[in-house]
Amino acid sequence: MREYLQWFFEAFEYPGECSETMMAAYDALYADAGIAARFDEILSRYEENMECDIGRMIEDVGAVLEDAQVNEYTGKLLMHICMSKTLREYYRREGVNETIWFTSMCDLKYKAVECKLVHGIWGSFVCSWFGRFFKMSRFGFEKLQFELIEFDSEFESDGVKLMPGMPVINIHIPRTGGRLDEESMKKAFDQAAAFFRQRYQLEQVVFHCSSWLLYPKNLEILSENSNLRRFIDIFDLYADGVYDNYDALWRLFDKKYEGDIDALPQNTSFRRGYADWVRKGIPTGWGCGVYVYQK
Repeated sequence: MREYLQWFFEAFEYPGECSETMMAAYDALYADAGIAARFDEILSRYEENMECDIGRMIEDVGAVLEDAQVNEYTGKLLMHICMSKTLREYYRREGVNETIWFTSMCDLKYKAVECKLVHGIWGSFVCSWFGRFFKMSRFGFEKLQFELIEFDSEFESDGVKLMPGMPVINIHIPRTGGRLDEESMKKAFDQAAAFFRQRYQLEQVVFHCSSWLLYPKNLEILSENSNLRRFIDIFDLYADGVYDNYDALWRLFDKKYEGDIDALPQNTSFRRGYADWVRKGIPTGWGCGVYVYQK
């Protein structure tokens, strides 16, 4: 496994400090035979059955990490990186293109960088998010991520009618550190549409997104040529609302809001716009949208 980890960090271009932290955590876990055996037992559950209880694995590994004196965020991300080796074998068994595995597993690095920015620790504070990647029901294409869900509302536009329970392809926009350019966005939709049509035998491809990024008032502070504006414009928005507090600001600022908006970075017009809302006591919010794919 150590050799695989070294390959993984190089192949996915992890920051040197991050890969060193992860390798040190791995060495700490395997410095004691008893602790190593417990860690291996947890990993073996996924090796034996992809449908195992990953949530329970996350819970159980906590005590192992504590005994090895490995940070919880670091160790739980390390566990998932180790699991990625088995996931690659599951991809091969199912005949799914390994490029999709690679793009999907980029999310582990995205979350590691996010954790470092928000908490100052290389690891992940949202490991429960990874489950659907490892169950092979969430997949990455270009800079977006997709999963099949059941629509939970009613929607009708241009002759397309959606009812609760109908399948739609849900979209997640990860923090990649790069721009969601129009070309990459188009490629992601095209690749995901082709993949989900084949894998799930979909007759009609409908994309769905529920995100703070789709909050309609965001358009007030986005420039006309903004990549995010182009993304929002793809969707027919059917629902939106506001948050009760500013707890979600870390998603934009890469830092927790603790009452002082001037302590958050304001190096983009979008961040400056949100900071101005906070100063004025204007709430932030969310939006839900549908995109009926026509190709």
